[in-house]
Amino acid sequence: MITGTVVRGLTVRSMEGTRATVNRVLRRLLCVVAAAGVMLTGTAGAALATPSPSSVEEQIDKQWNKLEPVIEQYNDVHNKLKANRAQVRAISKRLVPLELEVNMAMANVKGLAADAYKQGPPGALDAMILSGSPTGLTEKLTFLEQYARHQRAQIADVAKLRDRLATDKRNLDLLTESLAARDTELAKSRKTIEKKIKDLQKLRIRAYGESGAAPGKLRTGPCPVTYTNDKGGRAAKKACSLIGKPYVFGAEGPNSFDCSGLTKVAWGSVGVRLTHYTKVQWTEGRPVSRSELQPGDLVFYFGDLHHMAMYVGGNTVVHAPSSGDHVRMAPMERIGPIAGYRRPG
Repeated sequence: MITGTVVRGLTVRSMEGTRATVNRVLRRLLCVVAAAGVMLTGTAGAALATPSPSSVEEQIDKQWNKLEPVIEQYNDVHNKLKANRAQVRAISKRLVPLELEVNMAMANVKGLAADAYKQGPPGALDAMILSGSPTGLTEKLTFLEQYARHQRAQIADVAKLRDRLATDKRNLDLLTESLAARDTELAKSRKTIEKKIKDLQKLRIRAYGESGAAPGKLRTGPCPVTYTNDKGGRAAKKACSLIGKPYVFGAEGPNSFDCSGLTKVAWGSVGVRLTHYTKVQWTEGRPVSRSELQPGDLVFYFGDLHHMAMYVGGNTVVHAPSSGDHVRMAPMERIGPIAGYRRPG
């Protein structure tokens, strides 16, 4: 009896100890699972978190400053290609009548030579009989010699001009072919650029919503801040009128613009022609200092001049910032390091 009781007691105590151990293990497992759940939830939350506007703008600025130099290079090559093709057409147009004139003149010379071969050169006696006197013969021979010399000179001048233009056209054709190859190369890279631009736009949408635009007004005050009725003031007013138009690289209106396209159109509205390329616009105006800035002056950014804006007064500019954005006003210093200022016209 005593032995059985002891055994039963040990058995009960063993079972209770086992249950306690199982409970401890279960509690630990629950804690581990709960901790893992917290970690998983935190990771998922971080993955789905919306990027802050400041981080988005920082990424966009970094990527855009790599893209915009390529875009401006495309503008440069494409403009040169268009100009060269126009020049080739102009030279070809001039060559056609010159070629015709030389061919007709040469045909006449060949005709005279053929007649001389068939009939033989006229003798002095025949010429004298026809003229009626030795004096008349001399005058006629002199006139014929001068006429022939004049004809030869005219043909030679036309032939020289034709040959010079033909040489220019050949050289221009070679340059145009080279530019066309570069233009094609840049056009191919345009797809890569556009993909990166779309990625930047997705970042904007995540930060700002479907509008893809930063909060705040595009027009931050009077534009121009101070208006003058000179060409610069009117150009600035034109730039201000384009606020809200979307940025599209390579565009110069009427419905979209890039940075140099905007300034080209604004100054073009007052009769001043600028090239659709930042680095060339830098050379098309005269330097001015910061203290001399007036509405309409051009402000250039970064060491390679890949971005530009138009000064509208009050330390404020109007510019076309980047894809997904719009023509807008901005504090002059906030865009980037300023390389210098130029005044067109």
